Amino acid sequence: MTQPTDSILIVDFGSQVTQLIARRVREAGVYSEIAPFNSAAEAFGRMAPKGIILSGSPASVLEEGSPRIPQVILDSGLPIMGICYGQQVLMAQLGGTVTLGDSGEFGSAVIEVTDSCALFDGLWATGDTHQVWMSHGDKVTELAPGFRPVAASKGAPFAIIADDARHYYAMQFHPEVVHTPDGAKLIANFARHVCGLAGDWTMAEFRAAKIAAIRAQVGRGRVICGLSGGVDSAVAAVLIHEAIGEQLTCVFVDHGLMRSQEADQVVSLFRNHYNIPLVHVNAEALFLGGLAGLTDPEAKRKFIGATFIDIFEEEARKIGGAEFLAQGTLYPDVIESVSFTGGPSVTIKSHHNVGGLPERMNMKLVEPLRELFKDEVRVLGRELGLPEIFVGRHPFPGPGLAIRIPGEVTKERCDILRKADAIYLEEIRAAGLYDAIWQAFAVLLPVRSVGVMGDGRTYDNVLALRAVTSTDGMTAVAFQFPGDFLPRVATRIVNEVKGINRVTYDYTSKPPGTIEWE
Repeated sequence: MTQPTDSILIVDFGSQVTQLIARRVREAGVYSEIAPFNSAAEAFGRMAPKGIILSGSPASVLEEGSPRIPQVILDSGLPIMGICYGQQVLMAQLGGTVTLGDSGEFGSAVIEVTDSCALFDGLWATGDTHQVWMSHGDKVTELAPGFRPVAASKGAPFAIIADDARHYYAMQFHPEVVHTPDGAKLIANFARHVCGLAGDWTMAEFRAAKIAAIRAQVGRGRVICGLSGGVDSAVAAVLIHEAIGEQLTCVFVDHGLMRSQEADQVVSLFRNHYNIPLVHVNAEALFLGGLAGLTDPEAKRKFIGATFIDIFEEEARKIGGAEFLAQGTLYPDVIESVSFTGGPSVTIKSHHNVGGLPERMNMKLVEPLRELFKDEVRVLGRELGLPEIFVGRHPFPGPGLAIRIPGEVTKERCDILRKADAIYLEEIRAAGLYDAIWQAFAVLLPVRSVGVMGDGRTYDNVLALRAVTSTDGMTAVAFQFPGDFLPRVATRIVNEVKGINRVTYDYTSKPPGTIEWE
């Protein structure tokens, strides 16, 4: 299958939330791709899109050498929608004026619709007020010829602008984030009403397109797929197997850092349910030996990533050679490690299967899920027929329990955490809360506290419980358990897990925290 003819190109100027734009477009039933500003001209020629969306950016259009829109896009005559920096750069290149504001707008703001335009069809009326999410310091102070204001906020008189003749629309706020309640509808209006697209693209089409892309990339080559125990690598493996069949061999590296009984579940699913060739490598001693003495999170991630690759390369040699390594890398992994498409994004932390890969790796990567968020992967998993109990499981990081044990990782600490985590998840399932939570897990802290058990003094480990709700993993808030839940879980853990005498709950949102502790 070829790429859909009805598509929208998203030009990435380095925003941390660019992929959310692609999600909103896809939710409207329209295919989209992201390209960095410095290769957007090539993507434009390849895709022949029906519309363009310009992302936000950490850059300022007032800085020398700041990103610009390729001229071929401005000369195309296609509809354009600019978001935040996208509005500013559009004005800067078309004859408007952008200045450094006296004070920026960051967070929730209220805009008033001052005039009608096609972007508002069936959605907003003149005089309406709406909540939006602002994040800007610079602002437009003079519009380019042909533009008119259609909405304003207290800090942005040109909150939304329109050039009806050219079908150009731009806004100072971010419609792609959930904090702008009608933002997804604005993006859908642009895709369907302004660009005139039918909105009939589905995950079935994504599946077919990816199968074709995998076949084109791999040819007759052999592929090793690393299974981590999570849904991402499982979906990637089943998708690749559908594309190339017995050219795929899955390798499940049991690094001794899995949750309780998880290794058995993974092996059973792939050997018994899908009949996909699977190599099960017991490497607990190797990983725990290498982690001994490591306390820095980046060092742990990079060691785990490098050791995974060593094992995969060894297994590839055993089966007669494999040219490709498949991984279940998702977009949140990528954007927190490196810029997704080469633009000026900010690194937050390395992931074992992204920033942690050694440069000397001898295999080429196959990453069919690289453009998707977790909830989209679940939809694809259901499309591929994976069992719901597997598709619906909470995210689990490739480095496993190693990044849920701040400080040094030992077998004893892994066993303590495994048992406590199993109790926590068992109670969540028993309370019927599992599907309401995005991710729940326990963290064994490098802290000891004094306690009293029976008539004796204890000096044991502290455990932190974490549970969050999220739609895409880019932002998250702590889950609010019913009043008696956490005390019940804490009591069970302290009573049943030797080595823990205190339990805490992590209420931190993302941002400022990340979901995992390391």
